[in-house]
Amino acid sequence: MGRRNKNKLFEAVEVVDAGAKGKSIAKSPDGRVIFVNNAVPGDVVDIQTTKKRKSYFEGTAINFHSYSDKRVEPVCQHFGTCGGCKWQFMDYKYQLEYKQQEVTNNLQRLGKIELPEITPILGSKEIYFYRNKMEFSFSDSRWLTLDEIKSGKDFDDKNALGFHIPGMWDKILDIKKCHLQEDPSNAIRNFVKIFATQNDIPFFNTRAQSGLLRTLMIRTASTGEIMVLIQFYEENKAVRELLLNAVAEEFPEITSLQYVINNKGNDTIYDQEVICYKGQDHIFEEMEGLKFKINAKSFYQTNSAQAYELYKVTRDFADLKGDELVYDLYTGTGTIAQFVAKQAKKVIGVEAVPEAISDAIENAERNGIDNTQFFAGDMKKVFTEKFINKHGHPDVIITDPPRDGMHKDVVAQIIGILPKKIVYVSCNSATQARDLALLDEHYKVTKVQPVDMFPQTFHVENVVCLERK
Repeated sequence: MGRRNKNKLFEAVEVVDAGAKGKSIAKSPDGRVIFVNNAVPGDVVDIQTTKKRKSYFEGTAINFHSYSDKRVEPVCQHFGTCGGCKWQFMDYKYQLEYKQQEVTNNLQRLGKIELPEITPILGSKEIYFYRNKMEFSFSDSRWLTLDEIKSGKDFDDKNALGFHIPGMWDKILDIKKCHLQEDPSNAIRNFVKIFATQNDIPFFNTRAQSGLLRTLMIRTASTGEIMVLIQFYEENKAVRELLLNAVAEEFPEITSLQYVINNKGNDTIYDQEVICYKGQDHIFEEMEGLKFKINAKSFYQTNSAQAYELYKVTRDFADLKGDELVYDLYTGTGTIAQFVAKQAKKVIGVEAVPEAISDAIENAERNGIDNTQFFAGDMKKVFTEKFINKHGHPDVIITDPPRDGMHKDVVAQIIGILPKKIVYVSCNSATQARDLALLDEHYKVTKVQPVDMFPQTFHVENVVCLERK
């Protein structure tokens, strides 16, 4: 006997709120939460559940009785399949409201700490074409959309250059136009796909580990410079040069054309040799006269304009007078460290990635900044009592950790030295709230400023100022 289908159908349910990871929230008749993946708060829908847990369901809206006034028409033809811009069907002002709500809820409910009035979220001036870096994958067996499947047609063109279908490592959706990166990004991607297809250059097959073309990365900068990197599975000099020459001739504005030969099992390039084919092996980003060299492996905030706003908030919260020793933990390529250096006596940056620290040192030299020092290593192993005794007791700590937040040993070390002020920049207010709770005995939160770096998505940055009690 087969297992009984436990999935339920809930009819004419109102979607009442936005939840985590881009899902919306409804309530079942028995009061359990239903996480809905394709609805907007205010919609009235029939929900087919796909997963049941003790305290909640997950489901999909399969019929709409009425539509929310918070809805807008998505601009992207790939919306709903791509999965990259989950909130594109929600008016931007409501996106900001729900992001603000998420930060507030996380800090209050998870942190359980006393908070000042949270400043209204800083929205992005540009809500489309704001990213400076995009990565696309090649596939010789593209994902067919639901409409294509229903058509019953046979499709000869199986090549794709686009994005992974959410949750499927080997399925690529072919992208015609993406609204995340400004031109010539779309033109470059479409040209590469058409040229490669016309010249029978084989696209990659992830399962078989065969084919030639693996990935395409495009980086653009506010300076107007453009980097293009094509990743090949194996060396084929004639074909490689045919494609690279065609790209260079079609887009003379490209200032950095590079490639990688990568025949390992995954697409990451961080352990691979990047070869410059034409132009320079880097581009420059600029902010308040500071120039930051960006190579193919560099980390840089992917929304340049909003990164500037985020850094200004960070600098304002630090409120440096010129005589402070500042530690910038998780400094990356040292952008924040250099951004605040003019207002500080000295800034010390610590970061786990050695290449990022090399970039930070080089950028500081280029910018004529002589009051910064940068150190590479695991944060919990570098940021120790011995390190502090050698380099000085910080007056201010700026910390911008990854999504997991700060390691408990790093938090313990901060508590051990008790700097006067901490400015905590976070891309995950839930882990930020956890860390703030650990610091609460010694610090008072005096300012909170959410910043939207990624319109059309559920992601939100948050900056918190803590002052010693």
